[in-house]
Amino acid sequence: MRPIATPRSSQKPVKSNKYVLNRLVKDLALNKYLYIMMIPVIAYYVIFQYGPMYGAIIAFKDYSPMKGVMDSEWVGLAHFQSFFESYYFWRILKNTLILSLYSLCFEFPAPIILALLINEVRNKRFKSIVQSVTYMPHFISLIVICGIIKDFTNSGGLINTFITYLGGDGQAMLQKPELFRSIYIISDIWQGMGWTSIIYLAALMNVDQEQFEAARIDGAGRLRQIWNISIPGILPTIIIMLILRIGNLLSVGFEKIILLYNPAIYDTADVISTFVYRKGLLEFGWSYSAAVGLFNSVVNLILLVLANRLSKKFSENSLW
Repeated sequence: MRPIATPRSSQKPVKSNKYVLNRLVKDLALNKYLYIMMIPVIAYYVIFQYGPMYGAIIAFKDYSPMKGVMDSEWVGLAHFQSFFESYYFWRILKNTLILSLYSLCFEFPAPIILALLINEVRNKRFKSIVQSVTYMPHFISLIVICGIIKDFTNSGGLINTFITYLGGDGQAMLQKPELFRSIYIISDIWQGMGWTSIIYLAALMNVDQEQFEAARIDGAGRLRQIWNISIPGILPTIIIMLILRIGNLLSVGFEKIILLYNPAIYDTADVISTFVYRKGLLEFGWSYSAAVGLFNSVVNLILLVLANRLSKKFSENSLW
């Protein structure tokens, strides 16, 4: 009588810690130069991004430089309550949201359109010239950019000279609250459109060229090829960039606004980041400004998570 064979377990054997450690050591030895190259990047984020995060606790304290972060008096949510009840809360929140939504509606599509247009250019020399010209503003200092904007928009500047030539009335545009947002968005598009288009041009390079050939054989024109092949081909990249943009929806850069604005246009130009700058550095309200900045960061985090979840639900693309 043959012995009954004992069935083997279907579970995979658990790898020992020693095995995992050996694999890790081998990987470190094999890719040591890559890990060495990662050290400066990791150090940057640890020192300048994650390290200072403990200082956010001053948002819940009445911070005094003499007492330090840990010894300052705990006040809880007093600064948040003061901010939510202040006259400036709705004004700066409205300005931040409007400026961010304008940026999302006009700035975000601009590099996509530029990349699609550049991709359709067949003359390599003309294509390289267009790329160089559109990339160039990104490398100009922000201070220089703001100086050019001020010179062009003052009452005797280039833009007003042209308006006067056409029969209009010249005016100091940066003194007009209703014109600030348009000036800010248009100058942002001009400065960043070319540089951001590099991402979408790289994505377009990975689109299967045989699809274009098949479309041309079927009689599809340029617009039909762009709509049915180019845009779907870079759609994952567009979605990832959109999620990242939504995650920074309330983080309107304060440097450019501070260089451009003045008390005459506070009603439309004052945003959360400039309010934090004024309260924290000019009026020495460190705890109050930290509370406002923390509120801004929490809202951005919530928007990022929601945008990623919606993208994951309705498409196959997400950050995590």
